[in-house]
Amino acid sequence: MNKQQYLEEIDKVIAQGPYKDTWESLEKHETPEWFKNAKFGIFIHWGVYSVPAFGNEWYSRNMYIQGSPEFEHHVKTYGPQKEFGYKDFIPMFTAPNFRPEEWIDLFQKAGAKYVVPVAEHHDGFQMYDSAISHWNAKEMGPKRDVLGELTEEMHKKGLINCASTHRIEHWFFMGHGKEFESDITDAEKEGDFYWPAMPEAELHDIFSEPTPSKEFLEDWMVRTCELIDKYHLKQLYFDWWIQHASAKPYLKKIAAYYYNRALEWGEEVMIAYKHDAFAFGTATVDIERGQFSEIKPFYWQTDTAIAKNSWCYTENNDFKDPKNIVCDLVDVVSKNGSMLLNVGPKSDGTISEEDKHVLLSIGKWLDVNGEGIYGSRTWREAQEGPTKVKEGQFTDAEDKVFTPEDFRFTRKGSFIYAYCLHFPEDGKVCIKALADVDASHLPKFHGIIKNVDILGFDGTVEWSRDEAGLHVSAPGMHSEFPVGIRIRID
Repeated sequence: MNKQQYLEEIDKVIAQGPYKDTWESLEKHETPEWFKNAKFGIFIHWGVYSVPAFGNEWYSRNMYIQGSPEFEHHVKTYGPQKEFGYKDFIPMFTAPNFRPEEWIDLFQKAGAKYVVPVAEHHDGFQMYDSAISHWNAKEMGPKRDVLGELTEEMHKKGLINCASTHRIEHWFFMGHGKEFESDITDAEKEGDFYWPAMPEAELHDIFSEPTPSKEFLEDWMVRTCELIDKYHLKQLYFDWWIQHASAKPYLKKIAAYYYNRALEWGEEVMIAYKHDAFAFGTATVDIERGQFSEIKPFYWQTDTAIAKNSWCYTENNDFKDPKNIVCDLVDVVSKNGSMLLNVGPKSDGTISEEDKHVLLSIGKWLDVNGEGIYGSRTWREAQEGPTKVKEGQFTDAEDKVFTPEDFRFTRKGSFIYAYCLHFPEDGKVCIKALADVDASHLPKFHGIIKNVDILGFDGTVEWSRDEAGLHVSAPGMHSEFPVGIRIRID
C-alpha cells in the first residue's frame, strides 16, 4: 500500500473495530499476561550509527553541530560533512558477521523473555523491509531484513517479538546540517533520507516549535502501522517526544489501530511510553534509565542499558557490573515492574565480549533465582532496609550500595521470596517484615511459615521467628549477587 491507501486502511480498521481513537475507549485495553510474567527483556540499539561508534547513538545529529566532539571527530576522521555526510556511512554498514540465531541464543541464555530491536532510530534508517521508504536495511547497507530475521529467530526460540520506533524525533534530528555547508540542504523532499531536517527547538517541551507538519506526522503514523502489520509486534515501544501536542491525535489512532489488529490476530499486545504521552491506563508507563522508589499498583517498565554512557556500541563504552544490574532487576520486579536491558552490537554484527559477560552473568543468576522473578507478583511489601533507591529517569549511572538489611520481596503461589541484595559473610540475616507478631499488630504479616530455604544452596538453612523478624542462618552461603530466600507459607 502507498501512504494514502494506508491512511484509508487505518481509518477503516478503527471504524470497524471495538477500539476507537479516544482515551475513553483505549483505557479498556488490558496489560498482557505475557508481560506480567516476563519481567526481563532485551533492547537492541544497532544501526548506521554503529559504524562511527563514537559518542553515542545520536552521532547523526551531533556530527552536524559545529564545535561538538562528534563534529570535530567527523571532520578529522572522515572529512568535511559536505563531502562525507551521515548517509555515506550506509555503504560501510555491511554487517558481515550478523547472525541473528547467535544473538537470540545469547539473549535466551541471558534469561530474557522478550526482545525489542530498534526498528527505526532518530536517524531515519529503517532496520527492516519497508514499502514506505527505500532508505532501509533490506535495500541498503546489510541488504537484509534485520527485524524480520530477528523476529523469525525469536519465534523459533519462544521469545516474544517486539520493536521500537524513534522516528518522530527525525523531524528535527538532521536540522543542524542546514546551519553550514554540508550534504543536508533545503532540497530534501518527503521520502528523502534527511527530510524534513527542521530547526531544533532550544527547549523540547510539549508545545515547542516548529510544530511537526501533517505530512510528517502522517508519514510517521503510516510507518508505525506498517511495523505493526508486517511483524505482529507484541510490544510497540515509543521513545520520547511523542508527548508533543501535535502527536496526540496520531497516537490515539495508532493505539486504536494496533489494539484492533491484535484482536484480529488473537494475540496480546502493549504499548510502552514515556512522559505522559498517553493517558494513564491506556498503555504501559516506561521510565528511561531509572525506576520507582516505591511499589506501584500498575505494571510498568524501565528501559536501561549495559553501558552507562551510550545505547549503541562505542569504543569507549563504560559497562555496568552485572551484579548491579541484577540488584536493579530485583528491585524493579518487586515494585511491579519489568526491566528492558539494552545491548549495542558492533557494526559488523558481533556483540562485544563485555556485553556477553554481563548477559551471561545475569542468565546464570536467573537460572538459580528466576522462580521468584518470572511469573511472580508483588507481595504486601516490596522492600525493607536502609538503602533508598532514587526515583526518576537517568538515575542508573550511579551504583547503589546495599547492605545485608536490604531485601526485596515477590510472591508466587505458596511462596514468598525475600531477596537479600547484599548477603553477609556470616550467612545470618533477619527479615523484619516476617516477624512473629500477635493479633494486636495486624495488619502486619500474620501467616504461618512452614519452611525456609535458599535458592541454589544445598547446605543447611536454620531459621527461627520472633518479634524481631524471621532469622535465617546459612553458614557457607557466599554470593556477590542477591540471594533468594524462599519462604513456604501455609
